[in-house]
Amino acid sequence: MHTSTSEPSQPREELASYALLTALRERRSRRFGLGMKIPGGPLAYHSRHPPVPLSEEEEAALVFAACGITGYALADLCYPPGEGGNIMAGLVGRTVASGDGLQTVALVVTNDQATYLIRPPRELPSGDIQQLVELGRRGAFTELYRRSRVKIREGRATMPAEPIFNINANRWSAHAPGTSYFLPVNDLTFMYVNGLLEILNETTGAFVLDERNHFRPAGLGRFARSQGGHLEDNPHQGRVATLRQVEQFVTDFVTIEQGMMLQNLGLMAQALGLGGFPNFANHEFAWFQALGFRMEQMPASRYVGAGTRVSLAMRLLRRNPIIPYPVGLERDGNVLLKPFCPPYYPSMTEAVRAVAEIKFGANGVFRSIAGSAWANHREVTRQVPPLSDAAIAAATAYCEYVWERYGRFPAYKPPYGTVLGFQACHLDGEFYDRFYRPDALGATQRADFARHVR
Repeated sequence: MHTSTSEPSQPREELASYALLTALRERRSRRFGLGMKIPGGPLAYHSRHPPVPLSEEEEAALVFAACGITGYALADLCYPPGEGGNIMAGLVGRTVASGDGLQTVALVVTNDQATYLIRPPRELPSGDIQQLVELGRRGAFTELYRRSRVKIREGRATMPAEPIFNINANRWSAHAPGTSYFLPVNDLTFMYVNGLLEILNETTGAFVLDERNHFRPAGLGRFARSQGGHLEDNPHQGRVATLRQVEQFVTDFVTIEQGMMLQNLGLMAQALGLGGFPNFANHEFAWFQALGFRMEQMPASRYVGAGTRVSLAMRLLRRNPIIPYPVGLERDGNVLLKPFCPPYYPSMTEAVRAVAEIKFGANGVFRSIAGSAWANHREVTRQVPPLSDAAIAAATAYCEYVWERYGRFPAYKPPYGTVLGFQACHLDGEFYDRFYRPDALGATQRADFARHVR
């Protein structure tokens, strides 16, 4: 018996007929691939077959499942003033839902040959969107994959496998040859600024206090209703929040989008007959260093927002290491990912203005001449009310406060974050036959094994 790398991948027509209920019932985390080794314990096993990398076609199908562009969001909301419809800041739809249409999660794919960034919709030329939509509708996933990606390095990007960069349970399979790794990357700043423009307007009128600064207003004092402003600072009205609460909401909201990507990856892996599983990627800077992100750094005392006394104690006790954090991704003079904060904007004032321009600028979501699911795009968009001057002013004051006090935006986390990745591979059916009941593998996994080993 020998392994063949020339066997064709599962035909795409089989994917079109694969039942969703079957995928939901049979989806499992399956980790042991061709060429892998579990060194000890009750499942100790060494595959007698060499690893087989995923084909470009298989990677393309997984990428489409995770973040493929599928058309335009319906954006079926209520748009009169005060009804919130103008919270939308993007109208391009992907295979996963995204708050406010922002599509804030990018995807990185890395394998033994190369590492790619799959560009999110707002980083693509607007003229390409409809063509990419058509490729997805035709099932031309490989062409869609090629046109959506940018190579960011040769070979596989890896982060250390030891704790606490990873967890012990993943070390035996981490970065195994033949595997493809899919890493969702959160941008917190777009959702953050866009959300502020909504919660700090005259209708919602939320008021934010900084719990690390003795619960003083987070740059919003002059906008308080008690001072003649439009934000409700009376805590009995239920509209007062802390800076941490606001940032935790943003983090949770964006991370849910990652979760949907991971679920879709698992379902597509099941349909393709591949192994795959979500695994730990929640380190604040290791993946970004491995991917070559632009990094900034600051002392730990400033990074965690410690007060003057605690910061002094940390320095005196030599417990104040320098912490790196990611602020953007560039290649060959091109900015591939940039957050809405310095250093890519001169100030937070400019960053807030940039978000407003995405929505209501001359070529913005609600002012462009086309680019939506509406039958009469211009008739709908001309009736969408713009952002109020009061909301923009309050959001700007808040963002400038955060930047001035904490030296970064957001205050509690870096602009970019990772939580979980997804490692996919061709499974070694002999391992599962050795240790598991027959139903551990489904028909697609057994067919994939037979295609690659004979």
